[in-house]
Amino acid sequence: MADEKVLDKDSNKEIKYKKKRMPVKDIFKAWGFLMPSFLGVLAFFIAPFGIIIFYSLINNPIGQKFVGIENFKNVIMNPAFRQAANNTMIFSLIAVPLATILSLLMAMILEENIPFKSSFRTFFLSPLMVPVASIVLIWQVLFDYHGVLNDIIGVFGGNSVDWLKSQYGPVVVVVLFLWKNLGYNMILYISALGGIPKDVLEVSTLDGAGYWRQFFYIKLRYLVPTIFFVGILSLINSFKVFREVYLLVGDYPYSSLYTLQHYMNNTFRSLDYQKLSSAALIMSVVMVVIIGVLFALEHFLDKDLEG
Repeated sequence: MADEKVLDKDSNKEIKYKKKRMPVKDIFKAWGFLMPSFLGVLAFFIAPFGIIIFYSLINNPIGQKFVGIENFKNVIMNPAFRQAANNTMIFSLIAVPLATILSLLMAMILEENIPFKSSFRTFFLSPLMVPVASIVLIWQVLFDYHGVLNDIIGVFGGNSVDWLKSQYGPVVVVVLFLWKNLGYNMILYISALGGIPKDVLEVSTLDGAGYWRQFFYIKLRYLVPTIFFVGILSLINSFKVFREVYLLVGDYPYSSLYTLQHYMNNTFRSLDYQKLSSAALIMSVVMVVIIGVLFALEHFLDKDLEG
């Protein structure tokens, strides 16, 4: 093989070296280890995604006539899809920032030497060990029309509210989402806070920096990657909240609780593959764009902090 040249930083001279070719036996061995994973990804991810793209561009699975972007237009103009997309967007805009910020505040509190720190940590992590069906059952007992919360309101002379079949439904789901996800996010922040160099904090303390000055000028800079990771994780989880909502209110909930996953599920039941595939692709593109913007913003902030 041709010689490669590299620049030696110490002597500022070019050094020639020969690239070694990997033996054929090692190449086959490497592909042998990679092949099971590659076939799994091909069978369960790449091939189904290709089928979805194909279904989104034809009129129906039988006729298979190419219709271009007609299916996408029909989905976007569909009132049910627009309602579901609007509800999902509003839910994510409320739940994701709350999950990101509140879990950071909890981690900061538990970082201090407070009484019963281990007990609080266990309490916040307990939702991760509870099955979703059990959580939903608790929420139904609390927020049903004849539930515990309305009983408490009645004691103080208030009127009962059908929380799950009113405009307050999204609030109930946001509280459920936060209760389920704050503990895991908090652990990620605690780990990130523990990784901040202690000598940097000690020097800043000697220089007279207070708690909040340390947080905004030192800790927050080290926490930027974790904040973005928690934000992306919370965003993905917010799009998967259908499971909880479905168990709470079923296939066709109150309009404010009708999410994109409801639309997908109901479309799948009617076997409308073209509409389902188009909606799935639109949702995928939106998710990729949002996550791409977040990664670009994180990269920009990392460069700014390093500079």
